[in-house]
Amino acid sequence: MIRKWFKSLSGTPSAELAASEIFDSPAPDDADEQSDRVDAQAPARKLRARGAKSKHAAKAEIHQSWSPEQFAVPPQAGKTRFHDLGIDERLLHGIADLGFEYCSPIQAAVLPQTLCGHDAIGKAQTGTGKTAAFLVTVFNDLLVNPIAEERFVGEPRALIIAPTRELVQQIADDATKLGKYTGLNVLTLIGGMDYQKQLNQLHSTLVDVVVATPGRLLDFQQRKDLYLDQVEILVIDEADRMLDMGFIPQVKRIVRSTPPTSHRQTLLFSATFTPDIMNLTTQWTFEPVNVEIQPERVATDNVTQKVYMVTEREKFQLLRNILKQPDATSVIVFANRRDETRWLCEKLKKSGVNCDMISGEIPQNKRTRTLQDFKDGKLQVLVATDVAGRGIHVDAVSHVVNYALPEDPEDYVHRIGRTGRAGATGTSISFASEDDGFLLPALETLLGKKIDCEMPPAELLS
Repeated sequence: MIRKWFKSLSGTPSAELAASEIFDSPAPDDADEQSDRVDAQAPARKLRARGAKSKHAAKAEIHQSWSPEQFAVPPQAGKTRFHDLGIDERLLHGIADLGFEYCSPIQAAVLPQTLCGHDAIGKAQTGTGKTAAFLVTVFNDLLVNPIAEERFVGEPRALIIAPTRELVQQIADDATKLGKYTGLNVLTLIGGMDYQKQLNQLHSTLVDVVVATPGRLLDFQQRKDLYLDQVEILVIDEADRMLDMGFIPQVKRIVRSTPPTSHRQTLLFSATFTPDIMNLTTQWTFEPVNVEIQPERVATDNVTQKVYMVTEREKFQLLRNILKQPDATSVIVFANRRDETRWLCEKLKKSGVNCDMISGEIPQNKRTRTLQDFKDGKLQVLVATDVAGRGIHVDAVSHVVNYALPEDPEDYVHRIGRTGRAGATGTSISFASEDDGFLLPALETLLGKKIDCEMPPAELLS
């Protein structure tokens, strides 16, 4: 399938390209891999069953009684309304239900380009609105370019890859809310969950959007349960985290299974752009627009930040007394290692604290239940590694405690960003000992300000 922005856009810069320019300019990764795409996937195509009509199509009928006039948003200087972007009404209805009126800076910068079919490379951190930016692009494109010919199960039209299971689930949750009137199906594929159950969901109906971690996605591909040669839009979220976690070889294999860059739209987001990431963007995108958005504040003003200078021996008693404070109603405690997380959780439970933990060693179904219990207020304390630092949105977190300072300064920002959300205030307390105090200067450089360190009050050490 030729790129839709070339087929349909008139009056946009990309429409000026001639057909010969599209087809005669192979993308960097196309020439030696196109035959692999075709040969690996063609033999099994006839074995696939036809898919049923989307089971969510009935929800789209609810939209019929709604009109954009019911979502009145006054123009404001310097702000872009979602009304102004020509978004499909079914998608705009979902945006209205979520209460989004004006685009965030990254949405205002990237959506006019991506809605026209352009590839995009975005430099943006968590909390800038990038998830909604690429979801709006994906949903709108699938809605305005419906497939008239026969489709098969196991052939998603859009693919979103993210590095952690929690982030994948958060993206899928956001997609479900945003696209509830579109009639489009969204499926998550993550490790640690029942493979057969996910397979049944994939093959019971036509799936439009797949959100997945790289490892589980490759499992489905290798077993010939999923085919990516019909993908029209590819989204790679948190590319820097993918690199840090060693997922890039897997992502390369996934990208090679999709249509060439000239035949798909690619959106890539990363908080940082190393030379390795920049090299990948040139391979995976086709004449992209570049958008760089810095958060309005590296650390939110809604969060009171404290750093206590303590010895290793004093840490646990200090934590225990902090948790006894009346305002410590919902607390995330971060540790750097799985074994430390496990030790902390066990010791807190023995001290009578209502807590549980999530880390990479915990089965995914258990992690999901634990996180839901924390969201529901059934747990006072969630002990976690940085697997919880990104992609987890819990509005009522009162405190974040860094039992150990993170080795990566960016992780500090993500950790403390778990509190002070949705206009609420929060408190971040970090323990700095003789083992990790040397990490403070890097944090100060990132934050752009001096971090005041203090001795903890005597009553918190008693």
